[in-house]
Amino acid sequence: MNKQQIRAYIKLRTALNMQLKSIFDELCTSLRDQAPSYNTVVRWSKLCREGREEVEDELRPGRPVAETTSDNIEKVLYLIDNDPYLTIDEIQVETGLSQGTTQRIVSDHLKLKKITARWIPNQLTDSQRAERVRICQENLAKFNQGTWWLCDVVTGDESWFYHKQLGRKSSNAAWTASGETPPTVVRRSHFAPKTLFCIFFKTTGPVLIHHVERGQTIDHDYYINNCLQPLVNEIKKQRSSSGTHAIKIHHDNARPHVQKDVSTYLASQGIMKML
Repeated sequence: MNKQQIRAYIKLRTALNMQLKSIFDELCTSLRDQAPSYNTVVRWSKLCREGREEVEDELRPGRPVAETTSDNIEKVLYLIDNDPYLTIDEIQVETGLSQGTTQRIVSDHLKLKKITARWIPNQLTDSQRAERVRICQENLAKFNQGTWWLCDVVTGDESWFYHKQLGRKSSNAAWTASGETPPTVVRRSHFAPKTLFCIFFKTTGPVLIHHVERGQTIDHDYYINNCLQPLVNEIKKQRSSSGTHAIKIHHDNARPHVQKDVSTYLASQGIMKML
């Protein structure tokens, strides 16, 4: 769809009194990466409600739109000021400029560049980093020597899956002038809807995916009965001849994982815990 068709679609859905979010979601579903930004949907819906009939660009004096004119620079700047997360393709669709002209206006005239929001990892001390390197080097040496095999390693962890995902890193990049502070991504609210899963996988794919019911606390008993025992049963089913022989489990040091009963159960099944 070209921009006139997109605007006509927004005009029609607005006339049917559809919610802006619904219009935007429909466009994203059908056009994917070519969909207009939410701000574009808001702006054109507002224009249509105010009585605008035409979906074509208004005629402007001066040179053709394909040129890098002050008018086009102002138009691009206006779009970015209203939505700094716009992509070059979205700006191109909205303005009718060529991709090269749009890129030149953004980079050469407006002096803007895209900077992605930074995710800050947990802070580690020098000794903690050194210890992690040492353990990784020891484990890697065992794999290189043939003492361990990757197919014998089962990795597991609990993970929250939010019902509404944040945008990808690339979609969180915003146009930023030289010297400006990069944008930030606000962490989700603790109360945002989410579901907890315990997932275990090998090099061949998932071995066990366990859904934790809402309100359930994972202690060592729950971890053994609902995660480790089903995991062992599934491993024995997949490896009918060797069972859990040479299996190594790789999970973090969360309290339920390091409890004595957990270590005892893993040892009883012949499963080694990797550091």
